[in-house]
Amino acid sequence: MLQLQYIRENKDAVIIGLQKKNFKELNLVDEILALDEQKRRTQTEAERNKSEMNVMAKEIGNLMKRGLVEESEAMKAKSTLAREVQKTMEERLDSIEKQLLDNLVKLPNMPHSSVPFGKTPDENENIFQEGDIPNLYDGAVPHWELTSKYDIIDFEMGNKVTGAGFPFYKGKGARLQRALINFFLDEATRANYNEVQPPIVINKESGFGTGQLPDKEGQMYYIGIDDLYLIPTAEVPITNMFRDVILKEEQLPVKSVAYTPCFRREAGSYGAHVRGLNRLHQFDKVEIVQISKPEDSYEILDAMILHVKGLLQKLELPYRILRLCGGDMSFNSALTFDFEVFSAAQQKWLEVSSVSNFETFQTNRLKCRYKNVDGKNVLAHSLNGSALALPRIVAALLENNQTLEGIKIPKALQPYCGFDLIN
Repeated sequence: MLQLQYIRENKDAVIIGLQKKNFKELNLVDEILALDEQKRRTQTEAERNKSEMNVMAKEIGNLMKRGLVEESEAMKAKSTLAREVQKTMEERLDSIEKQLLDNLVKLPNMPHSSVPFGKTPDENENIFQEGDIPNLYDGAVPHWELTSKYDIIDFEMGNKVTGAGFPFYKGKGARLQRALINFFLDEATRANYNEVQPPIVINKESGFGTGQLPDKEGQMYYIGIDDLYLIPTAEVPITNMFRDVILKEEQLPVKSVAYTPCFRREAGSYGAHVRGLNRLHQFDKVEIVQISKPEDSYEILDAMILHVKGLLQKLELPYRILRLCGGDMSFNSALTFDFEVFSAAQQKWLEVSSVSNFETFQTNRLKCRYKNVDGKNVLAHSLNGSALALPRIVAALLENNQTLEGIKIPKALQPYCGFDLIN
């Protein structure tokens, strides 16, 4: 959530940022500033009235001591009227603050100055590419045929038991999943991330804290009887560990990593581009999260990008990095880099990771702060990245490494899998 003071002092910059993010409701900025002015004016009036009430209370006491009953009764009547006025002003203040918050949470984060203008994924900037695109043998097939051929992932069984987008992993397919999870976790712990195992359901306060609510309510699975949500990513419970927390400056950065299943409704998704593992309602992901000082966060973002690059290099997958344009960025992000791997049998790029800096957007909602050397409480910055999401990684590994003898496992994964070939 944007800070009111920032909007108040940088109205023109906020408008430009919202335009860069392709946000249409620019009138909200003026509405927020008007409500802010009403709030401050009402607060001043309420404080003045309260001060007058205190003076009247003292005066009533003095009058009573002097035996001036008639005058004290008159002053009590004025005090009663002032209390009624105070109650009305406090009710009005509560109403203004609610309206103000309702409008503030509708504004997306401001994009970083390096974010390009653009409305669609076609306008993202390709800033880096590495790895050779494999030339497959004649007769190579996409992963959904490979999984059936080697009986390692069963989409039909998942559809029977649950529904589309909830596959069963079997045999070497299940072991490959477990191998990737352990590989990603080990790589993160070697990079000094602290592993946590968070809950996979959250309450509304946690959804609000990281910006999933109210913006993405329709994309999450809701457990109505308990008023809880299945997590869309481990980012949510991990970052909420620091809700209403004041950290010490020497604790920063705090580096956390977690493996969780993730759940996304992906309402309205259909067609060939979501076939097989390309888009699922339940999938596994290892997530890295950092809470940092503001002056360090972009250097940390670079380090997180290098970490994801290292994973893809060890998996021997061709990949590219995209700087997302304003219109393709998430609601919460100030700057996002997407990683895509090339799927040789499908002949297209598949997104496998987003690495983002949210600056103070989430921490302002979370009230996540740290005490600096001057003893002041300062909002921290939050960052996260997929390191990595499994489904499309598995799709690319299966497709790019298929041979007539079977599917070869990259060397880095072989100790985790316990085999070097799926056949």
